[in-house]
Amino acid sequence: MNLRDNVKSAQNRVGKEASVLSQYILDQRTDEYKGLDFYEDIINLEVGDTSLSRARSLERQFNFRQIYIKFEGHNPTGTQKDRIAFAQVYDAIRRGFSKIVLATCGNYGVAVALAAQLAHIECVIFIPERYHTERINEMQELGAEIRRIPGSYEEVVEKSSLIAAENEWYDANPGGDNTVIQINAYAQIAYEIYDEMRDAPKICAVPVSNGTLFAGIFRGFSNLYKRGKTSRIPQMIAASSTNKNPIIQSFKKRLNHCADLNPAKIKETSVNEPLINWHSFDGEEALQALYESNGFAYNITDKEMREMSQLLLKTEGSKILPASTAGLIGLLKANEENALEPDRFVAILTARD
Repeated sequence: MNLRDNVKSAQNRVGKEASVLSQYILDQRTDEYKGLDFYEDIINLEVGDTSLSRARSLERQFNFRQIYIKFEGHNPTGTQKDRIAFAQVYDAIRRGFSKIVLATCGNYGVAVALAAQLAHIECVIFIPERYHTERINEMQELGAEIRRIPGSYEEVVEKSSLIAAENEWYDANPGGDNTVIQINAYAQIAYEIYDEMRDAPKICAVPVSNGTLFAGIFRGFSNLYKRGKTSRIPQMIAASSTNKNPIIQSFKKRLNHCADLNPAKIKETSVNEPLINWHSFDGEEALQALYESNGFAYNITDKEMREMSQLLLKTEGSKILPASTAGLIGLLKANEENALEPDRFVAILTARD
């Protein structure tokens, strides 16, 4: 399958200072702890602190008091995946691993490949053999080793995790031992929103795939509330491709667990691929976040995502990957169903086009 609608590559991924720090890490005279300090400096320079801005054109068009857009496309490789990629490479070098392993269909692989390159550790990326994406070339240019194996994405994740365990390599896959690191990395998004708003929004809307991003943002807001920093925990909106995500479907059925879907009924397109799966690896955490926040879940069509991407380009001047608009569309659907009271609302846009 050719995935033509992924994030476009950027010629310059990191700034000059980050490149210099990477060379310091490579310097054989750099001791282990100093190398960690240099890598942490790279993370602080390049990852996170993405823009949060009011979308006034959307406010006027859809009759909202305040809609804020948190745009993750400003990360080095153009998606939110950089947050967990760099966090896990940092953990890998801290624990003495020389090789990091993951399965991916595109964007996550580029993020880990870049993070590993800057740390000067090996990166092995497993890709389902039937997938063909332009981002594979980027992974290889960043020094990653590509291994194609048969099976669906979910099956390749399981196989690559077994290979990592057998060889004592660092496993960066979702749903594994390092899930806590991934969730905490995504919790930073909530902290950044709080830093600018000084409170939590009424609603936070997020595109959903494996559920890690969704669970992480909720965890961040929950932690802030428990520490007395915010007056509330936002209601969480999860949105994904129509009938192709276990978290959304399980919530709509009011299940107390995240039930797998029938793989035979999951069909990928160039638009929906970043969102869909028949098994969400962190689905339980995401589903619990929906229930605990008294949230909402929505199915979004490819047509709606394409149209919203075009609208954002026209009204906000931003090139947004269609799949990353799912959360925003979910927020607008919630307002259509039952007009929301005037307040502040945040939608996470996960990737640039």
